[in-house]
Amino acid sequence: MQDSTKQTTAVRQVTVLGAGAWGTAVAMALAQRHDVLLWGRNSAAMEAMAAARVNQDYLPDQPFPAGLKVSGDFAAALAHVASPDSLLIAACPVAGLRPLLAQLKAYPIPNVVWLCKGFEYETGLLPHQIVREVLGDSVAGGALSGPSFAQEVARGLPCALTIASSDATLRERVVATVHGGNLRVYSSTDLAGVEVGGAVKNVLAIATGVADGLGLGLNARAALITRGLAEITRLGTTLGGQTETFMGLTGMGDLILTCTGDLSRNRRVGLGLAQGKALDQIVQELGHVAEGVPCAKAVRELAAKLGVDMPITNAVAGVLFDGDQPPVMVARLLARDPRDEAVQR
Repeated sequence: MQDSTKQTTAVRQVTVLGAGAWGTAVAMALAQRHDVLLWGRNSAAMEAMAAARVNQDYLPDQPFPAGLKVSGDFAAALAHVASPDSLLIAACPVAGLRPLLAQLKAYPIPNVVWLCKGFEYETGLLPHQIVREVLGDSVAGGALSGPSFAQEVARGLPCALTIASSDATLRERVVATVHGGNLRVYSSTDLAGVEVGGAVKNVLAIATGVADGLGLGLNARAALITRGLAEITRLGTTLGGQTETFMGLTGMGDLILTCTGDLSRNRRVGLGLAQGKALDQIVQELGHVAEGVPCAKAVRELAAKLGVDMPITNAVAGVLFDGDQPPVMVARLLARDPRDEAVQR
């Protein structure tokens, strides 16, 4: 457990690839202490952002700190992290991770840390598996995850995250770079567990939003969150994760935040479904990616393949993709046979 009051951190060069809400928030937080460049693929949008000193599309009320650099030049963004002790952060959705990594192959990058949460739908792979497929084992990689709303981090409110990597040097570098101020960073070697928790909690937030939208009460919400954690743990341990990981920040912590927080996009998807809105309308109104939607389909298929029981996830996927109505989802869950509460496949 680190103590930020005693830690002194050298200024490091950091590039954040992806100027959505979370990438921008992380860049803003780190720019308070480091030399940070924020890159986005839309050059015109990045020029406007650099001039306005604010991300008008995602964080319109949070002006950039004075030291934050903004660029649409990919080569310049990678040149910014040419020094050996620099840090490269990929802040794209899971769907954009593989193409972004393909771009990175042309550059001598020292490391890559990703912020995305979810499974790649076409392959069912977790982010670290995608990174290994594209970049091999020569580049140190890790997942930075945890209960974190971009709007709060951009405002400088406290937040605790976990860096998961099999590379001890990278874990130490991320802690030395990110930990400080209002950001706390813990470390883990359990990449699979951290990534499963960050992915499946989005599906369960949709379920909780449906229950809240139907007015089922706080008892139902607590039951969904608790049994949802059991689902996460079943799938995560089957994929090689450690049980204790799911009791931590990237399991229980992220699940509670996403299921109960008013800033949760996935919870808002569930609220919209309970109101009878079509999924396309809900996504359009959000204006942001809600990772729980594609993740529900990917997780349902993966769980069926592995023989892992995930009734809440299956019920959510039924509403999203099979035409089931939200009250039917609830009735189906309530009609399940009694069972022992212990986590089991």
